[in-house]
Amino acid sequence: MDTPAAFLESQFGLTGRTALITGGNSGIGLEIARALAGAGARVILLARNEARLQEAATALKPADVSWISADLASRAELHAAADEVESRFGAPDILVTSAGVNPRPPMDELTEDDWDTTLAVNLTAPFLLGQRFGPGMAARGWGRIIHLASQQSIRAFGNSGAYGVSKAGICALTRSQAEAWSRHGVSVNAIGPGFVRTPLTEPVFTTPDRPQALADRTMIGRNGEVTDFTGLAVFLASDAARFVNGQTVFADGGFSVT
Repeated sequence: MDTPAAFLESQFGLTGRTALITGGNSGIGLEIARALAGAGARVILLARNEARLQEAATALKPADVSWISADLASRAELHAAADEVESRFGAPDILVTSAGVNPRPPMDELTEDDWDTTLAVNLTAPFLLGQRFGPGMAARGWGRIIHLASQQSIRAFGNSGAYGVSKAGICALTRSQAEAWSRHGVSVNAIGPGFVRTPLTEPVFTTPDRPQALADRTMIGRNGEVTDFTGLAVFLASDAARFVNGQTVFADGGFSVT
């Protein structure tokens, strides 16, 4: 019989795996990067802001962490970044798409540029990275893709029209990628966070009384912290998630069922 440490390593250990994490330089993405590195994975951060990437890589040391800068709204930069990932590190075993943007004008003031940028970063980039790396994972017989969904995947929220559409699309993309590759050992799932204070949600959390109102709607009585998703991310990235496919798992303190 395995020792507890050996059992946990066999189920949840990521030693020898390479994880590519978009938006891994801040917020939930950074904490997921920290968690996957702690489970033994080599981590590659992909985001636009070089200063934040450098800070994140320093914060994650002594883990095996590298970074690549690219604007995920640009298909050309995204393809170039994917080329660089493969040339420098080989194909990733784990893909986490955490990068996101959320312009917040009222719906009737939402511009075409707002729409195009939001869909490009939040939905098209996860699609393109899946197209790039998913077939290779399937050919090797093992892979994990984890998308970041949202409460707005399933409910409306003020002044986030394009964001909500993009996150509803992420849930559908998760199912489509799972249908394509799960039979070949690639588990594709999404995490649906509750309301969490990150740079992306700062406008909500600086609105008077809004944070408390959101917390009051949550079963456990508080809003999320960026560390609330790390265990779930390690699980979904591990061998233990081999029979979990096409799911959006809402880690939200019960917000989505109230």
